Amino acid sequence: MRIAVTGSIATDHLMTFPGRFADQLVADQLHTVSLSFLVDNLDVRRGGVGANICFGMGQLGTNPVLVGAAGSDFDEYRAWLDRHGVDTASVRISEVLHTARFVCTTDADHNQIGSFYTGAMSEARLIELKAVADRVGGLDLVLIGADDPEAMLRHTEECRSRGIPFAADFSQQIARMNGDEIRILLDGATYLFSNEYEKGLIESKTGWTDEEILDRVGHRVTTLGSRGVRIESKGEPAIEVGCPEEDSKVDPTGVGDAFRAGFLSALSWDVGLERAAQVGCMLATLVIETLGTQEYTLRRAHFMDRFTKAYGHDAAADVREHLS
Repeated sequence: MRIAVTGSIATDHLMTFPGRFADQLVADQLHTVSLSFLVDNLDVRRGGVGANICFGMGQLGTNPVLVGAAGSDFDEYRAWLDRHGVDTASVRISEVLHTARFVCTTDADHNQIGSFYTGAMSEARLIELKAVADRVGGLDLVLIGADDPEAMLRHTEECRSRGIPFAADFSQQIARMNGDEIRILLDGATYLFSNEYEKGLIESKTGWTDEEILDRVGHRVTTLGSRGVRIESKGEPAIEVGCPEEDSKVDPTGVGDAFRAGFLSALSWDVGLERAAQVGCMLATLVIETLGTQEYTLRRAHFMDRFTKAYGHDAAADVREHLS
């Protein structure tokens, strides 16, 4: 099963200010703020939902195709993804813009001041999926993740017109989309991914009920935080899968991307929706125990030991032969 993942490619520049932002603000001068904070630490992390999902799939041996746009500063990041089993040949490189970047400073009270530079991400709208499909010999599924909004709409329409199955995954872009755009992006999706809050927002913005949305998608996959995931399909009993026990909770960033990586990988193994949700939850657990979205290492024996403990020997037997 050949899976392409469209979505953002970015780097995160995370800094720590040892004081409190509030102490630097003068109440009657807020209309003319001019501040500079001397920070203690700078942590540069690889990120972007498309790259995060592909990294996880690469760790599971499924060789995903990353589709997105980056700048000429992408060389080192590309080499990292290539080494970890990601096909990056369909990433568009901008001639004039840098790779998207999130710059954030956190103070002692965990307040944050951040900026997101979209940069080359805006050129994702220029990518044609047919060229990607022709290069790799066809696509069985395209996950359309958070990216330049026009790119998301173009990729969805192209999948629909060319008969390529697609998964809709708006994540953080849902906040800026209106009901008409969301209806276009989800109608006809084989899978619709969201968390519980996004689920309610989708229904509110589209005006469609849960049942009406299930009439328009194949499967609705809703992550439930520490309670796991629920998969709904029209006319079938819901599938609910819990999360494995965590060794620790270090950083929740990228957990949703890891779930999708595990879920999509297991779909390519043809082990069924329940097993796909279990693999997704296991990979997400590894990420929540790690600082950074792509800093974890998947060790096969360790993964299978914990997977077996969480879901039993029958589940493990279905998955073990596919885990490379």
